[in-house]
Amino acid sequence: MRRVSILGATGSIGQNTLDLIARAPDDYSVVALTGAGNIPQLAADARRLRAEIAVTAYEDRLEDLRAALAGSGVEAAAGPQAVIEAASRPADWVMSAIVGAAGLAPGLAALQQGGTLALANKESLVCAGPLMLRTARQHGARILPVDSEHSAIFQALVGEDTAAVERIVITASGGAFRDWPIEDLGHATLDQASSHPNWDMGQRITIDSASMFNKAMEIIETWEFFGIDPARIEVIVHPESLIHALVGFRDGALMAHVGPPDMRHAIGYALHWPERRSLPVARLDLAQIGGLTFRAPCDARWPALRLAREVMMAGGLSGAVFNAAKETALDGFIAGRVGFTQMAPVVEEVLTRLSDTARGATEITLDNVARVDHLSRETASAVIAEKAG
Repeated sequence: MRRVSILGATGSIGQNTLDLIARAPDDYSVVALTGAGNIPQLAADARRLRAEIAVTAYEDRLEDLRAALAGSGVEAAAGPQAVIEAASRPADWVMSAIVGAAGLAPGLAALQQGGTLALANKESLVCAGPLMLRTARQHGARILPVDSEHSAIFQALVGEDTAAVERIVITASGGAFRDWPIEDLGHATLDQASSHPNWDMGQRITIDSASMFNKAMEIIETWEFFGIDPARIEVIVHPESLIHALVGFRDGALMAHVGPPDMRHAIGYALHWPERRSLPVARLDLAQIGGLTFRAPCDARWPALRLAREVMMAGGLSGAVFNAAKETALDGFIAGRVGFTQMAPVVEEVLTRLSDTARGATEITLDNVARVDHLSRETASAVIAEKAG
């Protein structure tokens, strides 16, 4: 029986992970479940799967969680440090699905236990890719990608010589506004940006899909995880979201990973690796689909893609600046302080103002990432205030 923990259990990735684990209860022993403010869901899942501990990231919700778990025998804890401590509990397999930079420290704590980290938290590699990979090597741990694009790349590379890789193509749905006239984007509302045409995801990542900031993050992830020259990483808009990524080899061949837009495939692959087991996902009827379409992304529509390439060129802690500025700009959009098309200019301005800090020879450590993250959020907040004024 494998010991498993799910960090970010109440989000869409966490819920899909729990769905797979619940289908084979005799195969898994749940160590820790962590979540944020959805206490009823967290408690219900902890009870159902008999977790050892349930943790909410919100310290002021501890009593609510304790009350919801009363009589269950499940330990309750709260606060960011409690999340890290839960991640440190010995487990064979840990899902890292906490949203945002908050997922970095728990992910590192899990790696230090020497097991397998299924990584859905893209911010970890964007902010501190070298640190994540170094920590895994030092502790004999393994990182398996769970983003659908990176899982697809990983699968396409099985048995292949990475030296023969000529290019990697990651696909993008284009999000909610892929067919909107560019001049209308400045008037896009929060509700409109929060509705994805293909995927069922949380609000923040759905908005990031519409702005293509999620794809910008995935470009950086690809560079960090697979060690591919940024010039060899491409993005193509694929509205059907059935091809998740392609790997091109020096003989001209392209290996494509094709599957339904269901995150349980990538999660299940990481959960069962190196085996392939049956998964409760739809089987594609290619004749019914009929055709697949592709088009080049427009930099004017999605400036986040250009910014990602500038981040890779700058190196250092530029990824941490980029992510913190992006998260703060997204907060501003959700709160109505900036418009949809103002998010990218906010991020670009922060990258410009902090370029010397980001490009310095500062070692990539958790403390340094946290320091730059804090500075970047303060700077982004100031930029937003300036634009509002």
